[in-house]
Amino acid sequence: MEILWLSEEDVKGSLSMEETMEAVEEAFQEAGRGTAQMPPKSYLLYKKYDGDLRTMPAYLEEMDASGVKVVNVHPENPGSGLPTVMALVILNSPKTGAPIAVMGGTFLTNMRTGAAGAVAAKYLARKSSKTVGLVGAGAQGRSQLLGLAKTFDIEAVKVADVSLEQCRSLADWAKGFLGADYVVSSDIRDVCDSDILVTTTPSREPLVKDDWISKGVHINAIGADAAGKEELDPAILKRAKVVVDDLVQATHSGEVNVPLAEGVIAPEDIYATIGEVVAGKVPGRTNEDEITVFDSTGLAIQDVATASRVYRTAVEKGLGRRLPFL
Repeated sequence: MEILWLSEEDVKGSLSMEETMEAVEEAFQEAGRGTAQMPPKSYLLYKKYDGDLRTMPAYLEEMDASGVKVVNVHPENPGSGLPTVMALVILNSPKTGAPIAVMGGTFLTNMRTGAAGAVAAKYLARKSSKTVGLVGAGAQGRSQLLGLAKTFDIEAVKVADVSLEQCRSLADWAKGFLGADYVVSSDIRDVCDSDILVTTTPSREPLVKDDWISKGVHINAIGADAAGKEELDPAILKRAKVVVDDLVQATHSGEVNVPLAEGVIAPEDIYATIGEVVAGKVPGRTNEDEITVFDSTGLAIQDVATASRVYRTAVEKGLGRRLPFL
């Protein structure tokens, strides 16, 4: 018996944003239909090093895909020349349980998170959306924009980050695939006047104020992925249609976790899961004026669905290395 090892470069050669979006949307549909199994993430907290390690298993019955991702989040890593997020994905045969592939999951994680934001915006943002505001100009800001550019006719991109150099770098990169006007700033308020606003920071206090958000805006809240993290003024959530990727995870570690814990919002203030929306169980956006928020914590079903797509493509292309197992 052999296992297919796929490096980060192999994964990059096997995965486009369009393919990732298809896989993620299908995973959301399975979750909405109740044909996916996904226990909550389990965490190891490295308080000494301001980081954590997470395990994320999932099984998608209709896709016949199963596996687990092991992923870290260490915000101080870039200072040492390492990515904030690094990951490994193991795919297992649902029939036998045997491992069939092990692959780098860092690029995959960035892509599937960007794809999730794009899929959510497809159902929750105004169809006429033309401006995107990015709070955070890191790797996730890039993948979010890449996904949105596949979904909307974007004419303007506004980028805010504490590092103007990073803002300019993102804008220069994006010009390679998106002919839009670009604005860079160190002031978050400058980017909030957008049709779609994306927050991708590790903040533990609200960065986006309620009075900066106008009617009709859709927000992809991506950064909050652990207890105590939040990027949005809770007052925004009080007047928005809030859609979470997973209720249990979001309650524990998503954008809603702090407002829920402090009693600012109640569980009934959460409208639905994105799976319920994509599966057609509840409508997404219903008028042009409502504010919508997608609370993304990152789901194992996204990883397994995307990794399964990578595996099939890599086998077709003859990528990777076969390693003996049994």
